[in-house]
Amino acid sequence: MAIKGKQYLLSIILFSFFSFTISAQVKNEKQSLIAIFEAIQNQYNYQFNYAEDSIENVYIIPPKKELTLEDVLRYLERNTPFSFTIISDNIILVKQKEGFVICGYIKDIETQSVLTSATIQSNTSSTVSDNNGFFQLLVKSESELISIKYLGFKTVTKLASVFNKEVCLDTYLYPNFQLLSEVIISNYMISGINKLSDGSFEIDFSNFEILPGVVDADVLQSVQAFPGIQSINETVSNINIRGGTHDQNLILWDGIKMYQSGHFFGLISMYNPQITDKVSLQKNGSNVIYTDGVSGTIAMKTDNEINSKFRASLGGNFIDANAFADVPISEKSSIQFAARKSISDFLKTPTYTNFFERISQNTEVDNNTNNSVNSDKEFDFYDTSLRWLYQISDKDVLRVNFINVSNELIFNENAIINSNQESRESSLKQNSIAGAVFYNRVWNDKFQTSIEVYETDYKLKAINANILDEQRFLQENSVSESSLKLTSNYRITEQLNLLSGLHFVETEVTNLDDVDNPLYRLKISEVVRLYSAFSQIGFVSKNRNTAFNIGTRFNYLDKFKKSILEPRFSFNQKFLNDFRFEILGEFKHQYTSQVVNFQNDFLGIEKRRWQLSNKEEIPVITSKQLSTGISFSKKGWLLSLEGYYKMVDGITSQSQGFQNQYRFSNVSGSYDVKGIDFLFRKGIGSFSGWLSYSFMDNTYKFNSLDEPSFPSNYNITHALTLGTAYTKNRFKVSAGFNWHSGKPTTEPIIGNEIVNNEVNFGAANNQSLEDYLRLDISAIYDLKFCHHVNATIGLSVWNVLDKENIINSFYSVQDQNLLKTNQQSLAITPNAFIRVYF
Repeated sequence: MAIKGKQYLLSIILFSFFSFTISAQVKNEKQSLIAIFEAIQNQYNYQFNYAEDSIENVYIIPPKKELTLEDVLRYLERNTPFSFTIISDNIILVKQKEGFVICGYIKDIETQSVLTSATIQSNTSSTVSDNNGFFQLLVKSESELISIKYLGFKTVTKLASVFNKEVCLDTYLYPNFQLLSEVIISNYMISGINKLSDGSFEIDFSNFEILPGVVDADVLQSVQAFPGIQSINETVSNINIRGGTHDQNLILWDGIKMYQSGHFFGLISMYNPQITDKVSLQKNGSNVIYTDGVSGTIAMKTDNEINSKFRASLGGNFIDANAFADVPISEKSSIQFAARKSISDFLKTPTYTNFFERISQNTEVDNNTNNSVNSDKEFDFYDTSLRWLYQISDKDVLRVNFINVSNELIFNENAIINSNQESRESSLKQNSIAGAVFYNRVWNDKFQTSIEVYETDYKLKAINANILDEQRFLQENSVSESSLKLTSNYRITEQLNLLSGLHFVETEVTNLDDVDNPLYRLKISEVVRLYSAFSQIGFVSKNRNTAFNIGTRFNYLDKFKKSILEPRFSFNQKFLNDFRFEILGEFKHQYTSQVVNFQNDFLGIEKRRWQLSNKEEIPVITSKQLSTGISFSKKGWLLSLEGYYKMVDGITSQSQGFQNQYRFSNVSGSYDVKGIDFLFRKGIGSFSGWLSYSFMDNTYKFNSLDEPSFPSNYNITHALTLGTAYTKNRFKVSAGFNWHSGKPTTEPIIGNEIVNNEVNFGAANNQSLEDYLRLDISAIYDLKFCHHVNATIGLSVWNVLDKENIINSFYSVQDQNLLKTNQQSLAITPNAFIRVYF
């Protein structure tokens, strides 16, 4: 522990030294044009000749000092309504350009929020609104037509004479459709997390502050901050929404269904936070456009606005290096690109070491014996993602997405065979690649349509080279899915909206087991096709106090000749000014799930494999859920209480990962969950604090087992989180305390632990592991250098107290002795990052 402690301390010192030896900050605040003229006169020994009253209210960012005088004057002409001419005796004449300047603030008429990067265009020039929605534009005459455009809003056309020449007033744009639910509770826990009127939650990373233990806005780690959502083993590849398994979550990236979640086999999210703009989380009351995901939906979205200015960033932390670029191609098109790559090829940090030890616990990678030793362990990951937007016309928008993600683990097994040293390589590779095309057409003020096509492919491949048995065991699990969705949206009235559509999905899952000694090969490939039609009515009252969505989705599975009808609804009512009441409900289904055949499959690391439902062992999973809640929000106070009941039928014992007497059983059953989610939050100026609590009663029902009913493996009865965040100017800090009751576990019968060389277990899940406890901290500081460059540095520590939490425990018999194995949580793990923006 002493050596590890020194490594942590050295890493933090090196990072701090590297970050804070960057050159000192240079202020880039706007200055008056008079002050800028004085500075230029002192530097270049030129005098400005101007009418003082014409420039007294003009403020711009000063030009760089290293520019030549000619470059300075060109910069001033581009950013002011004046022209500059050098005349004799070192005098610069300042004249008002022909025409006049109009200005204003672009805002959404319904939400009153500012619209950034709106396009304002005249016959001769154009500009875009800044982060405050503000714009300035030089026009030549009052009769000139000014058009204001923003994606998803009606184009506004006005005469230049309408704009006030003395005061910059607000200009409002009207949405084409009320497609998205409105924010009813902003800053749900911290800034950037909001609750919407349809019962869903939104994380807006463009306005995101900081969460404990997360400095680089990890998408799937951030989702776990909400009450009712935990990861029973601390990974983003095992997120449990109200007691469900991870495979029961529908995970979408810009509408593409993803079958892989994380890097490092679940310790960090595989979705690059630089290109992910918003995340929507729905625990109940799902929109009818979504198909499977019986426990919940996590929908990630990229920015849907065409950028007019080049933006880029470079970053790195103790795990990876990453880059992002947003490149305007034209006024109508821009492309975003993001990439990450692990740095373990040339530097293995303490963070990397902890992560590797965590994922390799009790696996083929970690299992050395007296006769064989594993060595040369290497792990690598990368991800690349792309989003291209093209506004074909004011009514037509095209979006193209692409994502490619990979994890690879390699190690050698070494042994002495017949007095000779031999070595064979084992490996585990996990890869996802997907692409999509989305086209939206606004036909008129009331009607629009969209077409979405995607292809997503996932593959997990393991080669286990057993050198002592002279055996090579190859395993593969792959998913290939194609989707076509047609959606229409018709605005019946200003308050009433009709959403309808058709959806086709074809999913193919292939599983391969191939052994060379003795020769054995089994390959099974299955296909399921889904045909769906859906329709939903949305209503928002004029005073915005009442909102509801009610609809249904009809599904037909051709393989099973099975029809499934899924009604869904959400209702939200504001009353007594500061109170809100909501009720949500849904029916859902899914025909893909993950199963565990053996605990040592795929080297024991990612042992779950995707499988399709069939007519025999694996039914189609169906769910029913109802929840109701009440909230109070006023002057920074928030109290929210929600109760729910969920019933999921068609699960299999193999999908639950049993490691007790039912580990080899293959039966179907169900589970039902009753629970309460509670949140208290208070914001005072730059400080916010929150307390969340969840209660859950999660019970299995397997009629074919010896015990028809017993607690679920995911029954975390009590979970509590206490968090704080403080933001002041450029500094952000957050700390969080996480506690929950222990995971259910099955113990052997005391005094009769072994029968017939097998563990003699007692009642299933009748005991619990020790309570889980973790304290995390995070801190971020923004550095501002000059007009074009700034940076952010951050530091986080996961499990500050270095608490040795047991996240799993199981028993086995070796040499007629009972062996208990405990899997530990992640130890104290520091991380730090730096990101430079251009």
